[in-house]
Amino acid sequence: MKAVEKWHSDRLGTEINMVRWGTVGIPVLIFPTAGGDFEEIERFHMISALEGLIERGRIKVYSVDSLNGRAFLSGADSRHTGWMMSAFDSAIRHEVVPAIRADCQSSTIELISAGASIGAFNALEVLCRHPDVFSSSLCVSGTYDLTKWLRGHITPDFYFSSPLHYLPTLEDADLLDSLRQRFVLFCHGLGKAEDPGESWRMAAVLGGKGIPNRVDEWGPEWPHDWVSWREMFPRYLDELTS
Repeated sequence: MKAVEKWHSDRLGTEINMVRWGTVGIPVLIFPTAGGDFEEIERFHMISALEGLIERGRIKVYSVDSLNGRAFLSGADSRHTGWMMSAFDSAIRHEVVPAIRADCQSSTIELISAGASIGAFNALEVLCRHPDVFSSSLCVSGTYDLTKWLRGHITPDFYFSSPLHYLPTLEDADLLDSLRQRFVLFCHGLGKAEDPGESWRMAAVLGGKGIPNRVDEWGPEWPHDWVSWREMFPRYLDELTS
């Protein structure tokens, strides 16, 4: 049921670790939180929470290391951080996605992206950059404005890796047409450490470009933590794969 694959990425200059749980179903790429590794979602019992969907063959779950998130935590300057964001996106599209498609024995299968906290940022980013590959995104308790952690000015690499920044001025008609056929589902609680404004602000940007999305707001008993995310992910992945 679980399989691990590793390879060296010339784009990133380091090793990529990818893990898969399940044997059949719609592929779901779940990004870890800021400094998380490829097995984080298993350690925090997310795979157990998704067990029903996995065992019924509804989904196959994949995850990779949060390499760009680690760049923010490392204290690197804005040029390195922006470069890492851009390189990570390229590695996802040109290395991780082909590996997932090969595992699914389909060169055209579309993926769902998902994540919590900064993982939600990554889930949204890959859909916005690559709507030819990702059909929908589940963005839970997301953080979409990463400038608060940026050590230096906004570089072009950072700008074009941040949907909150580049989408308002995006004029690429073909890309916008593709994005308008996709769907983003935002969800957050109102409990400790949650920032609902992040979801609403990002949703407004998408809505302003005609990109379908929805924001679900849970109550104050749901904090920014795995206890909430283990309830949210199964519910919404069930919806997105129905």
